[in-house]
Amino acid sequence: MISTNDFRPGVVIALEGELYAVLASQHVKRGRGSAYVRAKIRNLKSGAIIERTFNAGERVPQAYLERRDAEYLYHHDGQYVFMDRETYEQITLDAALLGEAVNFLKDNTVVTVVYYEQRPIAVELPNTVDLRVVETAPAFRGDTATGGAKPATLETGVVVQVPLFVEVGDVVRVDTRSGEYVERVG
Repeated sequence: MISTNDFRPGVVIALEGELYAVLASQHVKRGRGSAYVRAKIRNLKSGAIIERTFNAGERVPQAYLERRDAEYLYHHDGQYVFMDRETYEQITLDAALLGEAVNFLKDNTVVTVVYYEQRPIAVELPNTVDLRVVETAPAFRGDTATGGAKPATLETGVVVQVPLFVEVGDVVRVDTRSGEYVERVG
């Protein structure tokens, strides 16, 4: 159990059978009446962000999450297979659990699998991944001066906007949090 007075960004709590991560909290003391804590929390399953008010000092169950590194191996029929890097045990996760992460997974990518009560609940990707461009419009002389962007299909099938000088076969670094182009890799 954790007191609502101890809420900090990153703390994970269990409410009504769901897990929530605290994004922000504010302790409010009124002139007359009792104090309360207004917290902005994100549902870890659905991603929905809500604001909720708790009585000051109210105790809520804290969820303890375990994080383990795993290596992506392959996928088959909507199932993604990872290997735990410590135990070498294979973990099969459904595409629904991975969400947008499937757009950035290529063989041997190391991810962090988040467990709650011995059950995987989420996958955390590295902040950036390097992917090869497999399809994009050709570059023409003078394109680099305009600073424009064009769509490019990467080896995992995701389409991102890249600068005009990027060509088929180039390797680009993509931010997995926003899905945006970061830079071209040597």
